[in-house]
Amino acid sequence: MKPNSQLSTLYSQLLKEYWGYDAFRGIQEDIITSIGEGRDTLGLMPTGGGKSVTFQVPALAKEGLCLVITPMIALMKDQVQNLKSRGIKALAIHSGMRRQEIIVTLENCIFGDYKFLYISPERLDTEIFRTKLSKMNVSMITVDESHCISQWGYDFRPAYLKIAEIRKLLPGVPVLALTATATPEVVKDIQLRLQFREENVFRMSFERKNLAYIVRKTENKTGELLNILRKMPGSAIIYVRNRRRTKEITELLHNEDITADFYHAGLDDATKDIRQHRWQSGESRVMVATNAFGMGIDKPDVRIVIHMDLPDSIEAYFQEAGRAGRDGQKAYAVILYTKSDKTTLHKRLPDTFPDKEYVKDVYEHLQYYYQMAMGDGQGCVREFNIEDFCRKYKYFPVPVDSALKILTQASYLEYTDEQDNASRVQFTIRRDELYKLREMGENMDKLIQMVLRSYTGIFTDYAFINEEAIAARTGLTRRQVYEQLIFLAKSRIISYIPRKKTPYIIYTRERVEIRHLYIPPTVYEERKARYETCINAILDYATNDTVCRSRMLLHYFGEKNEHDCGICDTCISLRNKKHRMP
Repeated sequence: MKPNSQLSTLYSQLLKEYWGYDAFRGIQEDIITSIGEGRDTLGLMPTGGGKSVTFQVPALAKEGLCLVITPMIALMKDQVQNLKSRGIKALAIHSGMRRQEIIVTLENCIFGDYKFLYISPERLDTEIFRTKLSKMNVSMITVDESHCISQWGYDFRPAYLKIAEIRKLLPGVPVLALTATATPEVVKDIQLRLQFREENVFRMSFERKNLAYIVRKTENKTGELLNILRKMPGSAIIYVRNRRRTKEITELLHNEDITADFYHAGLDDATKDIRQHRWQSGESRVMVATNAFGMGIDKPDVRIVIHMDLPDSIEAYFQEAGRAGRDGQKAYAVILYTKSDKTTLHKRLPDTFPDKEYVKDVYEHLQYYYQMAMGDGQGCVREFNIEDFCRKYKYFPVPVDSALKILTQASYLEYTDEQDNASRVQFTIRRDELYKLREMGENMDKLIQMVLRSYTGIFTDYAFINEEAIAARTGLTRRQVYEQLIFLAKSRIISYIPRKKTPYIIYTRERVEIRHLYIPPTVYEERKARYETCINAILDYATNDTVCRSRMLLHYFGEKNEHDCGICDTCISLRNKKHRMP
């Protein structure tokens, strides 16, 4: 290994060569040095702190491949594209890829001198990945959003627990865990669950001196929202609780001549990409979104983030609010609060943790739904239509979704998020019969020629297609492309399987009798108590008007801060009161 001074020089050279910066920021160099020396390392850096540099620089300095585990497809695509634009070889594996594409990608990681492989935690458990992994020269493992591994974290994902098993397959390979939000207990839990050889944490202050935290108490949230957007220029994000509200608020803004798009997890990837690009380029001023938006989005000049509804935790709020003002200029994070929000938030508790008897009933009905015999099931994978299931057994979707997540954490099954299955097309006529299609009109001819040019092997096998991309290249609308593909399918010229988002139920063990189904306290009672604590903390933040808001947030994350920010609504209100005193 090179001496530290030589390594330090090499890191600086790589930073300059690939990113154009003369010096590292904050704790970046400390983290890089630590992981570069082969030590398991946890870096706590607020949103916009430059996390990606902390693993990309040391990975370039090392021989071999850096495995980057992240739950965000948008971030994967963005960072892979970014690295490629700098001449760095990087790949990603995510949902929507065919098995053959995945195999080719993994083979490239073995033989192709690639430096980065981005992968979702769910893919770690597949046999094909583990087989190929043993042949890769992995230099380091990066775990992004590492708070997801802790059941005390605000966004626990059971798939992250598989990372410990990957470590056993790669003995001696160091881990760099990164997160923007973690309480002291979560910091300890991350290191424990990632099997750190020793505790090793680098913290950057979570204080954001340019960001003014504000809670606006109002009985008319939409009126207040419009008032703020008219007074405050610049790019904005508005967070709402559900998908339906994203559309309603966007329509409201359009009616007021404010350019806006909406974004949620139910949109297809191409639509998300188009809307995100419009917002990032400034063509659209406001993004109205659920919490599905923001992870891995790098737009430094967001001037205001507004929460129409309270999130479930301080962690979630801090992460979302922190997307404002990443350019260092003055920005605002605003919560619109009304008295009924308290009741609404407390109602989420029984929705998120329905009674154990209810959870057991859902498990039992799932067996009837799939006609699963006692003792059968282990290893079975089934598509799951929650609307159909709820209709059949007279349930409501939200508590069913929660019950399935509890059953996942109790290890009876695995309930995946919606998996994106891209549209597929195969020609059912022979290539030499294409001349028959020339009488179908100019638009149809454009479409067929574009499909033939863009996708290979389409006469012998299904090709995954992207209707938005075809629309963009042909000048047709997305609706026209869809209708023409349906027409060709009905005419038996092609076989067309439109894209769909499908959750899956994976049985991780055989079906058990309901009297033997056990949900331990760590999965239910302890997590329910923790969730209630999180709800009370965000309510305390929203209703307290005597303590500096920045100090409240920093104290929650275990940071001792003795000075007031001077720019939040509480600080300004207290200062005005002081000035008015005789």
